Amino acid sequence: MHTTQLVDPFGRRITYLRLSVTDRCDFRCTYCMSEDMVFAPRSQILSLEELYNVADAFIGLGVKRIRITGGEPLVRKNLLSLLRRLGERPELEDLSITTNGSQLSHLANDLRAAGVTRLNVSLDSLQRERFAAFTRRDMLDQVLAGIDAAAAAGFKRIKLNSVVQTGRNDDEVLGLVEYAMARGLDISFIEEMPLGSVVSHQREQTFCSSDVVRERIEQRHALVRSSHVTGGPSRYWQVSGSDTRVGFISPHSNNFCGDCNRVRVTAEGKLVLCLGHDNALDLRSLMRAHPGDSERLREALVGALQLKPERHHFETDEQVQVIRFMSMTGG
Repeated sequence: MHTTQLVDPFGRRITYLRLSVTDRCDFRCTYCMSEDMVFAPRSQILSLEELYNVADAFIGLGVKRIRITGGEPLVRKNLLSLLRRLGERPELEDLSITTNGSQLSHLANDLRAAGVTRLNVSLDSLQRERFAAFTRRDMLDQVLAGIDAAAAAGFKRIKLNSVVQTGRNDDEVLGLVEYAMARGLDISFIEEMPLGSVVSHQREQTFCSSDVVRERIEQRHALVRSSHVTGGPSRYWQVSGSDTRVGFISPHSNNFCGDCNRVRVTAEGKLVLCLGHDNALDLRSLMRAHPGDSERLREALVGALQLKPERHHFETDEQVQVIRFMSMTGG
């Protein structure tokens, strides 16, 4: 009889899996990957069946929420077939996707029909030239059209994710909030994480804390602390007189590790126990050496959880503490 729940050495129960389905993306966001990224050979990427087996093992161990990530997950071929299988699992309370929005115009309805309940859409600027500078792609109109298509498809909640950087887009905080308010969307502002070596900016100079962002918003809109939780690290505030919630993800200024309930699996099948650490368990090798052995996979997950660290230690200086880029980890 296998253990029915995943609990780490600090008593935190793991109920949330972030599952990356690809390391590829149609954008090249400066804080996420390099312009000339070398992607993993396809043979090293988990197949859709392997991805489902990983998800199935986690569900069997008590995971209630799965977020599909990338790279850009919607560029993965035949992704809808995986989503439909997961969407049919009654144990899952939430099946969500983090996307750059580029594919939503033609996929939003299919995603909703497959059982996806929520979407997070990355959006760092509403200015075309600035958006192109961030993403290295001139596709703002396509993304905004995708957000509108997703809203029309009837998702329960759609949340924008914005990485705020001083001197680069911090002057757009109010504009982004009001864009969300006008459409009944939520929005989270994220402090940049020191993952991968970047050359487009110096992180200690562009760092913008969540407290500064919140003060900017409160110059025009009253914020009321909200008890809303989504399973992720955002701490939410309600915009007074609006349906919009504003979240803050603060890995530097307000460490969120104490109640961490999540782990990540990369597209190559590495179980990442903490975003701020490089230690990982190779699930791909295990599954390919023992195909179909779900019991062995569950036992490996339970054992690995005993190595989950208590917290990360992110700094804003130039030292890269984790070598892999965000696109390799899956958001």
